[in-house]
Amino acid sequence: MLLFARVDVLGVAWLRIASAALVFALWRRPWRPFSGLDPQGRWLIVALGAVFAVMNVCFYLSIDRLPLATVAAIEFIGPIVLAVIGARIGRNYAAVAAAVAGVYLLTHVTFVGEPVGVAFAFANAVLFTAYIVLAHRVARHAAISGVDGLAAAMLFAFVFVSPIGLGEATHAFTAPMALAAGVGVGVSSSVIPYVFDQVAMAKIPRATYALFVALLPATALVIGVIVLQQIPTALELAGVAFVMAGVALHRPAV
Repeated sequence: MLLFARVDVLGVAWLRIASAALVFALWRRPWRPFSGLDPQGRWLIVALGAVFAVMNVCFYLSIDRLPLATVAAIEFIGPIVLAVIGARIGRNYAAVAAAVAGVYLLTHVTFVGEPVGVAFAFANAVLFTAYIVLAHRVARHAAISGVDGLAAAMLFAFVFVSPIGLGEATHAFTAPMALAAGVGVGVSSSVIPYVFDQVAMAKIPRATYALFVALLPATALVIGVIVLQQIPTALELAGVAFVMAGVALHRPAV
């Protein structure tokens, strides 16, 4: 709340990526492994960086207009669709049906009042799906580790997002508390989760990981209530529940 009171949403997106890029640069020195990649590997990292940048912009533009829980629920439509593409089995079709029902409950009223916010939320969902595909390829690349690949991609994300959000972020440069909040957002949202994501996917079965992922829309709902005072309606609660059921039900492709 402190950060949004001082910085526009595009500035917050810049602060998040810039602080994460700085942490990764100091920690991993990703330009070293990046320099050893072949052209195809380098383009893969650049593409992931572009997705990071645009995905963050769309995310903040959507939560500026919609409840956080709604955006978080819509975000997980993509992974469920990927599951159907990779494993066309009955439970995945059921998962899509549950998720679609949930998204309908979350957006059928909102779309009339805030179509731009819904459009940004669905764009964010598409980009989140692209992130999953690209990050999976980076994690499996023989010439660079997953964390080093993410670190290099975050540097490119910084380059891509700077023309969009740097101007708005300058308001935080003279406000130490806001700047510290921006760094906190970057570390807690774009460093720690992505690193733990790599570790978790390497240590636990994908089905188990999917169950944990199913908790994320509910977590966003709780944060929206506590931090943003976004009290959900009964329909919104039902929509989040349907999306969580879809994420928990689906079986990722092997």
